[in-house]
Amino acid sequence: MKQVSQLQEYGLFDARVPRYTSYPPANHFAAEGISDLAQDWIAAIPAGCEISLYVHVPFCRRLCWFCACRTQGTQSLDPVRIYVETLLSELRQLRARMPEGVRLSRLHWGGGTPTLLPPDLIMQLAGAIFDAFPLSEQGEFSVEIDPTEIDAPRMAALAAAGMNRASIGVQDFNPDIQAAIGRPQSFQVTAQAVSMIRDHGIESLNADILYGLPHQDNMRMAETVQKLMALSPDRVALYGYAHVPWMSKRQVMIPEQHLPDPRSRLTLFQTARQLFLADGFSEIGIDHFARPNDSLARARNLGRLRRNFQGYTDDRSRILLGLGASSISRFPQGYAQNAPATGAYTALVRAGKLPSTRGHVFSAEDRWRGRMIESLMCHFHIETAEMVRDYGISPSQLTHLYGPIRAKFRNLVRVTPHAFHITQEGRPLTRIIAQQFDAYASGPNSHSQAV
Repeated sequence: MKQVSQLQEYGLFDARVPRYTSYPPANHFAAEGISDLAQDWIAAIPAGCEISLYVHVPFCRRLCWFCACRTQGTQSLDPVRIYVETLLSELRQLRARMPEGVRLSRLHWGGGTPTLLPPDLIMQLAGAIFDAFPLSEQGEFSVEIDPTEIDAPRMAALAAAGMNRASIGVQDFNPDIQAAIGRPQSFQVTAQAVSMIRDHGIESLNADILYGLPHQDNMRMAETVQKLMALSPDRVALYGYAHVPWMSKRQVMIPEQHLPDPRSRLTLFQTARQLFLADGFSEIGIDHFARPNDSLARARNLGRLRRNFQGYTDDRSRILLGLGASSISRFPQGYAQNAPATGAYTALVRAGKLPSTRGHVFSAEDRWRGRMIESLMCHFHIETAEMVRDYGISPSQLTHLYGPIRAKFRNLVRVTPHAFHITQEGRPLTRIIAQQFDAYASGPNSHSQAV
């Protein structure tokens, strides 16, 4: 109870802080000149290097009420086919602007619902991507799979295209909770999808579940976790549901009066966490769990865990290209985001222009602050030697930076000559502590994302 009171004192139950999948967060991106800059950044990609590629498919057959992603509903494949044609056109433009020999270390299809694509579009899109940028020998091709929007032909097409990691969305297995969030998906349907994945030789499986949903309690949370573990995922993301109906209008459909209070949310997370740890999962960062032999767990153990727009990753590429409406690219020089609206994105691509409409150019300060925040989010500490070696910051500067944070958070952080640490007791506050290193946090657009 003492720890809960202390966490409440520091704002765990009411603060709104970024998820820090980028620094600065995307709400601080600006539009000035970003398209020209992105063109220069693409041209500067070194020949023969490895990059990551994210492909955004914004369409869904159904729009789940809890989701705050950039998506749109469709009952027809006509707009999907038109969109894929636009993706292929954007891909050709990217390839024409890049040097020879570029390969993919990671390819990820997200959405939306990528498995809405019929087999012919799956093969066409994957084939065009790999013709432009072959997958490296150790490369990973992952796809987000909606268990209610997959069948044998589409699964066979994904496997034939080279998918070697699948990610399924579960959220919760309780029918009452599913009804409250507009996501009917039985355990049987999910298990059938997992069986298809395994039958096609896909050995790596991710799963996403949510805590903080309406009608959730500890017993229902435990039941969902136990059912999920019966499917033997290699990696689990345990995300907190963010109720932001002012940002995502469909969330007004969710009965707010049945959402768990902040203290109950913490208990739900702890219940799930304890079950995952008891089953042998390793804890990864603030909200992921992985089997000890999973590449994410190995990356954490080697100090190579990173964070990007898909969450935690072991990908070491410095360049992530985003393909499709609203997708974000990261370059060593900064971020570039495509036009969010599908119509605007399509118009720019058809005009032969890069569809980047906003972004951010890194300053020297952005680089070291971003690295500090990423290190806290991944490893709960900042290494003094790294900051001195890679960013030219003196130990005295670090001491000056750490002092007020240590004074504010007392026993929840620890400072030594070698590192700044978040203690085990302070880890629920990781995002709030990381925000202390965010130079943009006091701006007009700060505190825009819910815990």
